[in-house]
Amino acid sequence: MKTVIMAGGKGTRIASVASDIPKPMIPLCGKPILEYQIECLKRNNLTDIVIIVGHLGHIIKEYFGSAVSYYTETEPLGTAGALYKIQESLSDDFLLIHGDIVFDVDFSRFIEFHRGQNAGATLAVHPNSHPYDSALLVTDTDHRVIQWLNKEDTRRYYKNQVNAGLHILSKRLLAAVTPSTKKIDLDRDILKPSIASGTIYAYPTPEYIKDMGTPDRYAQVSSDIEHGIVKGRNLSRRQKAVFLDRDGTINKLTGFITRPEAFELIDGAAEAIRKINSAGYLTIVITNQPVIARGEASLEDVEEIHNKMEAELGKRGAYVDDIFFCPHHPDRGFPGERPEYKIDCECRKPKPGMILKAAAQYNIDLSQSYMVGDAARDMGAGTAAGCTPALVGGAVPKGYTGMVFRDLKEFTESCIL
Repeated sequence: MKTVIMAGGKGTRIASVASDIPKPMIPLCGKPILEYQIECLKRNNLTDIVIIVGHLGHIIKEYFGSAVSYYTETEPLGTAGALYKIQESLSDDFLLIHGDIVFDVDFSRFIEFHRGQNAGATLAVHPNSHPYDSALLVTDTDHRVIQWLNKEDTRRYYKNQVNAGLHILSKRLLAAVTPSTKKIDLDRDILKPSIASGTIYAYPTPEYIKDMGTPDRYAQVSSDIEHGIVKGRNLSRRQKAVFLDRDGTINKLTGFITRPEAFELIDGAAEAIRKINSAGYLTIVITNQPVIARGEASLEDVEEIHNKMEAELGKRGAYVDDIFFCPHHPDRGFPGERPEYKIDCECRKPKPGMILKAAAQYNIDLSQSYMVGDAARDMGAGTAAGCTPALVGGAVPKGYTGMVFRDLKEFTESCIL
């Protein structure tokens, strides 16, 4: 599969760090951003690489020489114009990467997902600490993109699912779009108009992908490289996670929550989750939601509650990497209950099914992970899965001898370094 790296931008937002070299050549811990990208691609056996150069492109050519090939823009062509110039040399599916992001990704998973969907385009998406000023992709249950929210668009509650800057495109998608000008914007002119075709998909991943386009983000990426967080988040490596119960751990316990307006973060919870994020742990919510089986809330209602949680956390610079919930409840006799969910399942805590599913999906080492919650069922699920249980905020169950903390914030202060 061919890889195209867009490296022609001027990088006006990061000019205070370096203004006399192309943005993708800005050094991070002794190496240019582009070098980190190329090294990761080659570790994934993606060696057919073309770099689109423009502003100060000779600096890139002199540095990498014949290790890659180049296409030089003699005039600005936008984020996709050059693709039409080199269209004949592209593979049927090809990677398209922004040259100003730092990443370490298991591309085999990404490519397998794209091919499995027979997608026209697949965009890597992930949660980040500033979703309020990022482009968000709204998807259906099959990960098909159904809406694109720009940062200026009105949004209330939303899933923290940010376009990360890694794409796999099909040549047939390019062929379906006839550009009217030489300067073509990938998002505005190609991807967004193609959403209606149902062939644009989002690939969710918790792996490290970060835009370092501002001085603050540049400093954060440098720190993450130095502390091994960038390489550590590649899903080919074993991950460590903090599994979090929801009600009574992240949000205030006010009975069963059936609408987003009733969801309210516990003081200090976002700060605690932000610390978990920064320490390199995956942050995964594991929650029983019997309100679905009881007929008190729909799947869509629970999704909207979770969207509010993600939006509220995002406003405070925190995020969760994924959410697993059990909709089942074995006891019958509730008005309006849904019989299809009234089963004795393997996912309802204290059974460990949701944790085991997350561990398989994200290559998690459960022996290096925590299950944090406020009830005996959380501790039971964590213990059964092989995690270290940590009780927060609730009454200590009879016979429980594990760690106990006042709240999630105290847990992170004691256990997350």
